[in-house]
Parts: sequence; C-alpha cells; structure tokens
Amino acid sequence: MPAPAGPIGPRSHMPGGGGAALRPPSVPPAQPSPAEPPSAGLSAGSGRDRTMSTLKVYSTSVTGSREIKSQQSEVTRILDGKNIKYELVDISQDNALREEMRAKAGNPKAIPPQIVNGDQYCGDYELFVEAVEQNTLQEFLKLA
Repeated sequence: MPAPAGPIGPRSHMPGGGGAALRPPSVPPAQPSPAEPPSAGLSAGSGRDRTMSTLKVYSTSVTGSREIKSQQSEVTRILDGKNIKYELVDISQDNALREEMRAKAGNPKAIPPQIVNGDQYCGDYELFVEAVEQNTLQEFLKLA
C-alpha cells in the first residue's frame, strides 16, 4: 500500500511537505532555455547570421549577490520570451571563461551578466535593459 501513495499521494495526502522532493526546481528551467526555442532570432536573416551565430550570455551559477542572480534571470527570461537563441556560459566553472568574458567586455573587473554575439561585445545588464526599453534589442544584440 505505501508504494501507490508515493507518486500519487503527496499532493492530496501530505499538503506542503511530501511533493517537494519529487519536483526539483532546477530541472525544468535548465533545459528549455538554450535548447527549446525554435530557430527564431538567429537563423532568420542573411548569411551574416552564420558568421556571428553564437549569442552568448556570460553568467555565474555561484554568487551570493541577489542583484546578479536577478539580472541574469531577467536577461534569460527576456531572450526566452522573444525566442532568441543563446548560449549560457557559466564562468564559475572555469577561470579561463571569466577571463574570456572580461577580455571581450574590455573591462578587467566585468561581472555577469555580459552579452556577446560572436566576437562582438554587445554590453552588460544596464545596456541590455536600456535596449529593451528603447525597443532596440535586435540592434543591441547585433542581430539586425
């Protein structure tokens, strides 16, 4: 009898406590971002898109800063919402990636999120938000 109650029962028989372990919050958001959006933003256009086909968002999974976490989430949420394909680069996994991000930003103290299209630096969070507010995101991301 305990076996059927496990997958079926947590929501109805154990309010609040039992179901949390069955749905890890990190699993659903991790896969849809880079893989799910159909080939919208970068594939539509001329051959130029092939030379600068990789939009990268430099981020970190290891930070104590709520501000950085919030900024990273907002950038990825907006890109996902507009079906713009991108690669999420976690700089916390390798110091070389952190140095690469800072070199592309031209700032030895740059912190995530930073956005790059191919070899062209697009900008940081503040510039990204400004482009969204001014409806110039395609130009900011060097997609137009």
